[in-house]
Amino acid sequence: MDIDSIIFDLDGTLWDSTDTVLKAWDMVCQNNKEIRSPITREVMQSIMGLQVKQIGAKLFPYLEEAGQTKILQLCCEEERKLLLKEGGMLYKDLESILQMLSKSYSLFIVSNCQCGYIEAFLEYHELGKYFEDFECAGNSSLVKGENIKVIMKRNNLEHPVYVGDTQGDCDAAKLANIPFVFASYGFGEVDAYDYIIEEISDIVKCTQTTNLDSK
Repeated sequence: MDIDSIIFDLDGTLWDSTDTVLKAWDMVCQNNKEIRSPITREVMQSIMGLQVKQIGAKLFPYLEEAGQTKILQLCCEEERKLLLKEGGMLYKDLESILQMLSKSYSLFIVSNCQCGYIEAFLEYHELGKYFEDFECAGNSSLVKGENIKVIMKRNNLEHPVYVGDTQGDCDAAKLANIPFVFASYGFGEVDAYDYIIEEISDIVKCTQTTNLDSK
């Protein structure tokens, strides 16, 4: 696979921030009488990768859109502050893998998250030096596939791949017309992929050989 750059999804691909995010959301939900039921870890992981508007409709269907937006804004701000203090769980050997990859490839992040989320990931874990650029739905209001295109155009990328863990990531790569690498260790499942990795370290092999499981 001849590539010049790697664009990563964030949640379920580079880290698992579920515990920290859940703690932040609990703080907001406990103080809001409109919320009818607690948000579990399983529910939290099921919404990772969705845009904020989609999350509101899924979690709080009994509220008007304005009410959903208000609660989510509070939750997102609380999680941003807590992530800056506590971070999330990086997948095994992530920094050493990024360090190795960055010597040969340009690295990027595209996520459906809100503004400040990627920045918290980079700042707390001190990983900013490995990434050249990033984009998110909270900043651009675009779907993930279009944000991948933005990154490609802004950085003159010719042969990137997108690494993610959900069907939404797969669809985004298709929209951007680039190969999709499925991170099977993440939160979701997909109906197709170009390459598959079972742990984050497998991405190194993915850049060195074409003899990978694919379908």
